Amino acid sequence: QVQLVESGGGLVQAGGSLRLSCAASGRTFSSYTMGWFRQAPGKEREFVAAIPWSGITTYYKNSVKGRFTISRDNAKNTVYLQMNSLKPEDTAVYYCAAARTVVVASAENEYDYWGQGTQVTVSS
Repeated sequence: QVQLVESGGGLVQAGGSLRLSCAASGRTFSSYTMGWFRQAPGKEREFVAAIPWSGITTYYKNSVKGRFTISRDNAKNTVYLQMNSLKPEDTAVYYCAAARTVVVASAENEYDYWGQGTQVTVSS
């Protein structure tokens, strides 16, 4: 059983930065792959970034490579998304998700647990 709670969203100007946090409850957090997804108004939810339990590798949507960084602190049961050089097209509700097993880290249907989401709004 895993519960996820996102925080850190808000309003920022284009070019600014935000750091999202996802706090997980449960004793098995370190064994899960963690991912971030986002959904903009009128759009389908899309993959943003993922990090396996080991933290050795990371995966990103092409449009955020070089701008966003995903990391995790297993001792604190927390995963982060550092978002730099934000653009208006990054505006969305951002969701944290956890997967017990993963074949394709960007596949939404492989994730078992989801947070409630946090709003990120980037103004121009």
